[in-house]
Amino acid sequence: MSGGNGTTGFKRPSWDEYFIEIAKIVSSRSTCLRRRYGAVIVKDHVIVSTGYNGAPRGVLNCADINRCARKELNVPSGERYELCEAVHAEQNAIINGAPERMKDATIYIAGFEENGDTAEGRPCLLCSRMILNAQLKQVVYLKKDGSICRIDDAKQLYVPVGSPAS
Repeated sequence: MSGGNGTTGFKRPSWDEYFIEIAKIVSSRSTCLRRRYGAVIVKDHVIVSTGYNGAPRGVLNCADINRCARKELNVPSGERYELCEAVHAEQNAIINGAPERMKDATIYIAGFEENGDTAEGRPCLLCSRMILNAQLKQVVYLKKDGSICRIDDAKQLYVPVGSPAS
């Protein structure tokens, strides 16, 4: 056995690649008809929590009723969230995790469009606020082009409403 040193052609994924792959699997549980997202919170290379986007517990979800109000109204991505039944994957991962384990942890996010194409995984403004409030340190997400983006200081995600960069 070579021990994974590369002499047999075996290549272990990096930690970021590994946890992004897990976030992809978590996204398969999504109940959203437009986009499927998965999030994994990790500390010291151990999974603390996972979450996917979908309706709140105990509420009918879009996949079950085969209806999406935002889709029917052709609402563009990132707009009119109040019409959406879903709790975002990042929000569910934060809700499901123990607060003391999340401090200084990393959140990994991957998403897919309805047609299976990779969706942009950068957290929205509301999720960015929740990530900061949960004291997560790093954010790693799958970009639309399939590359992995790592943000080592989650505060870099936050752009206050009305600032020149928003």
